[in-house]
Amino acid sequence: MTLTINRRSFATLAGAGAISAALPIRYAHAAEHTFKIGTNVPASHPLNIHLTKAAEQVKLETNGRFEFQLFPNNQLGADSDMLSQLRSGALECFLNSGVNVLSTIIPAAAISGVGFAFKDYPALWGAMDGKLGAHLRSQITRGGFVVMDKIWDNGFRMITNSARPIVQPEDLKNMKIRVPVSALWLSLFRSLGASPTGLNFAEVYSALQTKVVDGQENPPAIISAAKLFEVQKYCSVTNHMWDGWWFLMNRRSWGQVPADLQAIVTRVVNDACIAERAEVASQNISLQKELAAAGLIFNEVDPAPFRDTLSKAGFYKEWRGKFGEEPWALLEEAVGKLA
Repeated sequence: MTLTINRRSFATLAGAGAISAALPIRYAHAAEHTFKIGTNVPASHPLNIHLTKAAEQVKLETNGRFEFQLFPNNQLGADSDMLSQLRSGALECFLNSGVNVLSTIIPAAAISGVGFAFKDYPALWGAMDGKLGAHLRSQITRGGFVVMDKIWDNGFRMITNSARPIVQPEDLKNMKIRVPVSALWLSLFRSLGASPTGLNFAEVYSALQTKVVDGQENPPAIISAAKLFEVQKYCSVTNHMWDGWWFLMNRRSWGQVPADLQAIVTRVVNDACIAERAEVASQNISLQKELAAAGLIFNEVDPAPFRDTLSKAGFYKEWRGKFGEEPWALLEEAVGKLA
């Protein structure tokens, strides 16, 4: 069974190459500013669908003066490669998780991924669109990047595996689970008793297929778009971590764009982000039905025992020390005491 993320929008992505090729509007002159965007998820993911729509809108509103070209699904390399390209100026835009490779440069960016911190979307957006998000953007800016105001939604993450349902923390004991290359992810799953392995996303399907690892953890949209349901049996709705993408730009490249065009690009991109959030939240529910029909066996999870296990293992205490008092206080202001 083949699943699609958004059947109406996906039809516009045929070919999934540089998005400018699909635009219906023709301009007499080449764009004055062409910015490449790199992402690490398939073209059918809502992230890329709404980036495509944003690119069309930007080109229309700037009368062809500014153009985005989208390269989804790690076409430009793994996350670490794209971040390096972004820093050098070889890539103008990169959407990256704060918990992933960005945190190797800006450690505070990973705080949005603290295990079992956010109980729901209202708590999450209150933090990320509020004081915590503002603090993180200031840190990213100091790190040398331009960052848009809104963070895009990758969703709350679930655990899939080919061995057994995850109901209690004990079910994770010694399970080989793939996680992104991130100290926070590794720490979280080690604290829960699993045996995590850091792998770039491009390697996940083959690692699951060949049983190099037993499982992985991702939101429903990625489980579907990357067809991970083909090589996994169980899906446990742990919602153990939230993850999102910061829209990052190379500072030198952005500085060469006139203020009037910057204003249009910023508004359109942030509006597209809000639309993407709404679609991901809706699909988190609808995709569970489709994935179940494709063969995944779902089970609900009580987060309390997992949170207790993390507290006893010293997870929250360790990361409070690593992140520092200011960002941790902003996190707890939004979600309550964690430990």
